[in-house]
Amino acid sequence: MDASIASRTSTPHAGNQLRPAHSITDTVATPITVAYGDGIGPEIMTATLRILEAAGANLDVETIEIGESVYRRGVTAGIEPSSWDSIRRTRVFLKAPITTPQGGGFKSLNVTVRKTLGLFANVRPCIAYDPFVSTKHPGMDVVIVRENEEDLYGGIEHRQTEDVYQCLKLITRPGTERLVRYAFEYARRYGRHKLTCFTKDNIMKMTDGLFHRVFDEVAADYPDLESEHWIVDIGAAKLADTPEAFDMIVLPNLYGDILSDVAAQIAGSVGLAPSANIGEEVAMFEAIHGSAPRRAGQDVANPSGLLLAAVQMMVHIGQSDVAARIHNAWLRTIEDGIHTYDIFDPQVSAEKVGTSGFADAVIQRLGQLPQQLPAAGYAAGAGPISIQTHPGTRATKEQIGIDVFIDWIASVDDLAAILETQAKPDFRLLMITNRGQKVYPGGLPETFCVDHWRCRFEAIEGGAVTTKQVIDLLDRLNSGGAPFIKTEGLYTFDGVPGYSLGQGQ
Repeated sequence: MDASIASRTSTPHAGNQLRPAHSITDTVATPITVAYGDGIGPEIMTATLRILEAAGANLDVETIEIGESVYRRGVTAGIEPSSWDSIRRTRVFLKAPITTPQGGGFKSLNVTVRKTLGLFANVRPCIAYDPFVSTKHPGMDVVIVRENEEDLYGGIEHRQTEDVYQCLKLITRPGTERLVRYAFEYARRYGRHKLTCFTKDNIMKMTDGLFHRVFDEVAADYPDLESEHWIVDIGAAKLADTPEAFDMIVLPNLYGDILSDVAAQIAGSVGLAPSANIGEEVAMFEAIHGSAPRRAGQDVANPSGLLLAAVQMMVHIGQSDVAARIHNAWLRTIEDGIHTYDIFDPQVSAEKVGTSGFADAVIQRLGQLPQQLPAAGYAAGAGPISIQTHPGTRATKEQIGIDVFIDWIASVDDLAAILETQAKPDFRLLMITNRGQKVYPGGLPETFCVDHWRCRFEAIEGGAVTTKQVIDLLDRLNSGGAPFIKTEGLYTFDGVPGYSLGQGQ
């Protein structure tokens, strides 16, 4: 099939505009949005697009400008409104790495794109290519599916006192369910057999506990697949030591961010790892590494991470034959020892090449299969994976008390004396904690305390409390010399407490 990549440019990238293909097939080209990025981004994107064109990808490419130059124009998100229009129109985004300027005031473009477009699943295959790429784990073949929008990456942070800063961790049932269902559907499509959930729900019993619980609930709908759960710390240790024990790993955002990089590195190199960011309407494909500005313009960068992300993209848009053609040519290039500097090993490699030379080598091998590594194959016209979530019934919610957070530098006994008085007539002071540890009543002098106190009040006669009673309590605390800095309602859901106890309670 003749190469069929047309170019439609909304914001041209100087010197790197993809040329129109020599011929166009009868089928309609798939529109995609491309960003060349910063640092090594333009070089590896140019190499990737050359390979796509040579392999016969039928694409209608629209180029946008993002990253450092846009930040410097005063756009704190690093992306112009017109670029959002392009991505939402094409619904497929192939993005090179970008550079975020140093200093405050600049948002992470990756986080912004993922959250704005609802890209809830981050899919990262981490595969060893032994003996051609050095690794201590020759049999490693793990797919990590990371939740991409929630957890501590909500970016909701506050400074509350002189001593204390807060970051909110948000885990939602619908966000978790669609991520987990996507992972199970992915496993079915690609012949995976086991999914492992990592959480820390022995400590974060409610947030990580919800993630674990939803994983187990969804797993029950897939009896043909194995499922298991590991506490993330020992799970991470096992992954680093014995990755062959895992097939797919499903985990919340922060753990996934860290462990997907660890997994990519122990497989052989972060530079080889692709990433697919999947949403219900839009998908973004990128390498997991950064823009490496020190290597920019030297024609040395490895384009493999971005190229393999483009392979994921081709499967996503239903051009599976092109995906397999490129993937197998890449595998054959790696087998033949044609390596960039980052994976070059004189004992294994045959030739050290630069970015453009590596692209040439892959193009020369289009139509060939690897001889030792497993050949890649994708179901014809695979396309996006669809999921169906199952909203549950809403519980009956009732407020039975309130946690009031207070900035206080005197003794806890002095604070308690004020609170005990001001709690009446509707509330009683149940306890005071500091950094989660109960310090009143019955605290120990050895407990280290800062100026941030959680004070728990419950209805004096039990049962529900009204909004007016809560407001009156806060007014009494303020008037009595203990003004609040933050509150959290204590609610029950169908009679089950929706809040944690303090350590030591």
